[in-house]
Amino acid sequence: MPKIFHALYFKVLLGIILGIIFGFIEPDIAVKLKPLGDAFINLIKMVITPVIFCTVVVGIARMDNLKEVGRVGGKTLIYFEIMTTLALIIGMIVVDYFQPGAGVHADPSTMDAASLGKYAEAKQQTTLQFILGIIPHSVIGAFAEGNLLQVLLFSVLFGMALSHMGQVRTAIIGTLDRFGHALLGVVNLVMKVAPIGAFGAITFTIGKYGVDALASYGKLILCLYGTSILFVFIVLGAVSHFCGINIWKLICYIKEELLITLGTTSTEAVLPQCMEKMERLGVKQSIVGLVFPTGYSFNLDGAAIYLTMAASFIAQAMDIHLDLEHQISLLVILLLTSKGGAGVTGAALIALAATLSSTSIIPIAGMTLVIGIDKILNEVRAATNLIGNCVATVVIARWEKAIDINQAQRVLRGEEQSNASPTINANEC
Repeated sequence: MPKIFHALYFKVLLGIILGIIFGFIEPDIAVKLKPLGDAFINLIKMVITPVIFCTVVVGIARMDNLKEVGRVGGKTLIYFEIMTTLALIIGMIVVDYFQPGAGVHADPSTMDAASLGKYAEAKQQTTLQFILGIIPHSVIGAFAEGNLLQVLLFSVLFGMALSHMGQVRTAIIGTLDRFGHALLGVVNLVMKVAPIGAFGAITFTIGKYGVDALASYGKLILCLYGTSILFVFIVLGAVSHFCGINIWKLICYIKEELLITLGTTSTEAVLPQCMEKMERLGVKQSIVGLVFPTGYSFNLDGAAIYLTMAASFIAQAMDIHLDLEHQISLLVILLLTSKGGAGVTGAALIALAATLSSTSIIPIAGMTLVIGIDKILNEVRAATNLIGNCVATVVIARWEKAIDINQAQRVLRGEEQSNASPTINANEC
């Protein structure tokens, strides 16, 4: 028990519980504690791009054959598209069956679209615009803005160039590797205040929205949470089982990161730690560097489920009938608009606005029906996104024969302990 009390995940869980209680008791004070969560996320975000740069460059520069980069990238995008499409379809089926918006009878003319602010200005990107958006205007700008895809593109190109530099690359790789480990040391220091960040973020959510929002939108919340949980344990569970990994043990392995994600509603807050844990699991560094950051934009399973449910919920609430043709059209649009979230809190709302503005049947003003509870809905979709990317990394590594599955199973059984922070093993979860 003393070992559990010292574990980071226990402290984060305690922070979340205390935050929920405080949010109910003192909601007026709770909403003023939002900066605690924001500060923690910003502390992590300041090292995300250099961590990705070091990991990807070192991993690719150490590859024996650069054709592997293209092969891994192709397999990764195929897997991401399959899983995202599956998540969209499952979300559509569930929301059609349970009809959480039926009976609301919302009148579009009474909705204040001006309250949507920046979300109302969101437009659907064309494929060409999306591709051009991956290319940064400057390398410094990509790092400064924290654009993961732009940093990833530059890192891949830099790693490929470095791999052709002969013996000179050894010294550069060694320097970048040591720099990357130093950055992870910074992350470990920041993680010591994770319980405070989780407390501030969750108490703000409870204090601002409280039980009224939970009661009013109970059916939608239950549908989203239930579908996401089933998707994780049935769909992702089957995929990970096929790869020789137990999904429950994998979840226990990343329990600290999951709790932080639930508390802060942002997967960016745990990106460096998750990449480190995937390497410790026995996945080749180059696979982790390519798959995990890319998944933050292309493999958003939780966001995909949310987007179909939210769009259909708005239509149901406004008594708008979506026939099969409209639903297929909506799914096609969502295949594009669901990309590019990059783990940022509120990105799903922008994607939802872009989706609705691209349809001719659902008014964008209907977003006012879900914008008030987005923070509550974002908790489960962020956690689902994180688990989906961990599974994706294992799948691609297994596909590429770039994972030591015996080491992975030993780590998940707790036979090889983490060096990052005191914790308990997966069997004690």
